[in-house]
Amino acid sequence: MARVVVLGGGVSGHTAATFAADWLGKEHEVVVVTPNAKWNWIPSNIWVGVGQMAKEEVTFDLAPVYAKAGITYKQAKAVSINPEGSASSTKPFVTVEYTGQGKAGQSEEVQYDYLINATGPKLNFGATPGLGEGSTLGEHTVSVCTADHAAHASEEFSKCIAKMKKGERQKFLIGTGHGLCTCQGAAFEYIFNIEHELRKAGVRELADIQWISNESFLGDFGIGGLHMKRGGYAASSRLFAESLYSERGVKWLIGAGVNKVEAGKVHYELLDGTMGEESFDFAMLIPPFAGVGLKAYNKAGEDITATVFAPNGFMKVDAKYDAGTYDNWKASDWPKTYQNPTYKNLFAAGIAFAPPHPISKPMSSPNGTPISPTPPRTGMPSGIIGKAVAHSICDLIKKGPDAHLHEASMAHMGAACVASAGKGLFDGTAAALTVYPVVPDFETYPGLGRDLDYTFGEIGLAGHWIKHILHHMFIYKAKLNPGWTMIPE
Repeated sequence: MARVVVLGGGVSGHTAATFAADWLGKEHEVVVVTPNAKWNWIPSNIWVGVGQMAKEEVTFDLAPVYAKAGITYKQAKAVSINPEGSASSTKPFVTVEYTGQGKAGQSEEVQYDYLINATGPKLNFGATPGLGEGSTLGEHTVSVCTADHAAHASEEFSKCIAKMKKGERQKFLIGTGHGLCTCQGAAFEYIFNIEHELRKAGVRELADIQWISNESFLGDFGIGGLHMKRGGYAASSRLFAESLYSERGVKWLIGAGVNKVEAGKVHYELLDGTMGEESFDFAMLIPPFAGVGLKAYNKAGEDITATVFAPNGFMKVDAKYDAGTYDNWKASDWPKTYQNPTYKNLFAAGIAFAPPHPISKPMSSPNGTPISPTPPRTGMPSGIIGKAVAHSICDLIKKGPDAHLHEASMAHMGAACVASAGKGLFDGTAAALTVYPVVPDFETYPGLGRDLDYTFGEIGLAGHWIKHILHHMFIYKAKLNPGWTMIPE
């Protein structure tokens, strides 16, 4: 019997674990190690954050789902990996610390034959003074990165509306809280849901809404922007975003690296090197991401973390990490199999893998401060990668060490994104976008880097209905309800 251990129960880890259990059956064991008791459909957190959904509508308990699937569930966080075993153990293992199941604080060494690192990111609030402490949200801003954070954001947002109904003007500041943030898309959705809810509440005229982001242009989204087919011509995401922001009366400040947060005020540096301040009554700033801090040790107990992980804490995979400067970057630099180059039974999926470099062109201020988005690896790509990694491991177990590894390069992957711009059965809107490939390939598609036959977008009520349907469909799938394997990632 082989044991597959999956670290993390998010989109990528849950996908990998459930498919592996389905394909391997009872002959082998699948173990999920995650500190969370609940699964969270993160794309809908933005609706929780404006009071349009309860957190119970975007989460469910993991234990009964894993019990149904025959998956061993350990509510614990991974601390370190011993990919060579140790002096007292011939098998590789991961050390975990329990956070629940009546074992909180206890440690255990969990042996494995194959390990999938799908831990996702550490929400690195501590990277910006005043944004938070370590991975903990601070008191000055709110977040929609977790269901609990989003519920808190909704409470604070409701307080602002109450003040506005009494005639008090409020300023809303939404965007990124550091010069190297990703997930601009989540902040994009949130700012327009804020604007939509203020209109519904009849207080829009008392609101100043400000976007702040490390993007060098609106519509970059950490993928270098895109051009999409609209009405027979190629329209840029920059034109699309600027039109939407202008139409909704949202001001924007871009190329801004937030470097300090105080009560009612953020400090930032612009790409031209100038410093500035922006006031707020309500602020939702996405924190930067980092690896969760896993350590690695060899058989002798020596620290080999730098061998297994990149400096940012994400796991090294089959990517080209020595591509050099931006002019040398190619789509082929991006990983295909997500196998660790040193330890062949280690894989990383979703946000947990270390990308070879950003997708957007890196930029810095004259002061040497990097201010540009890091590459997104969330949502649909995370699910696709998790499924591909699970498929590879199942084949390795069933067919032997020479089995073909399945590939899911983001440079050969299309992705669909439905970005909400306001929730409502008849007045909601969302931007429905497809992009192919996610990582632009300028050798295959000179000029734009993407295939316009598969890269297009529209905004409207239909997009909102699609996002609402997807919310229910993916929660249905994640609960392993009948037919779940037929629903695509």
